[in-house]
Amino acid sequence: MHLSIGLAVASEIELAALSKMDVYKLSATGPFVEHLRKRAARAAFSEYHPDAVPGTTWQGVRCEDVQALTWPDACFDLVAHTEVFEHVPDDARGFSELRRVLRPGGKMLFTVPLFDAPDTVERARGGGAGIEYLMPAEYHVDPFKGNEPVLVFRDYGRDIVQRLERAGFGEARIEVPAFPVPWARLRPVVRAIAA
Repeated sequence: MHLSIGLAVASEIELAALSKMDVYKLSATGPFVEHLRKRAARAAFSEYHPDAVPGTTWQGVRCEDVQALTWPDACFDLVAHTEVFEHVPDDARGFSELRRVLRPGGKMLFTVPLFDAPDTVERARGGGAGIEYLMPAEYHVDPFKGNEPVLVFRDYGRDIVQRLERAGFGEARIEVPAFPVPWARLRPVVRAIAA
């Protein structure tokens, strides 16, 4: 998953350009985070923790809720995230927030589990104690929180492109990164440009 994002960034943005960009990654660990720390003009990272006030730190890591970011408007050139949005209760609000913190023409590259279906399937809605389950609950683990299970709110279909356009992105598309190693499992990458 991080390999998919790394390849997408490498094909989308030249290394020299990355050195002039303000980058935000919705994760604070991993080799791609280290790459951004070394290469970007400014790199910001965060994790979500339900008990942390957004914009504060928990165990040395900045915490943010993508549905209500504490970053100022138009402060990043690039936003990247992997396997986040299936866990966001209000993804429309989250996409709008990421659009808000991107400068016009800024890019967002990310992965989510994508299904070969035209429409996204909502599995649950609401948040906190008020979750309504529309399908049997499904969970992924979060290594940041000691492999704690995290609820999956939706299974994305190809309409993710339209969801991004409704959030203010002028162009969005789904691509599978090319990689010369046939056994590498690459996820499709969603690319969106801030209008």
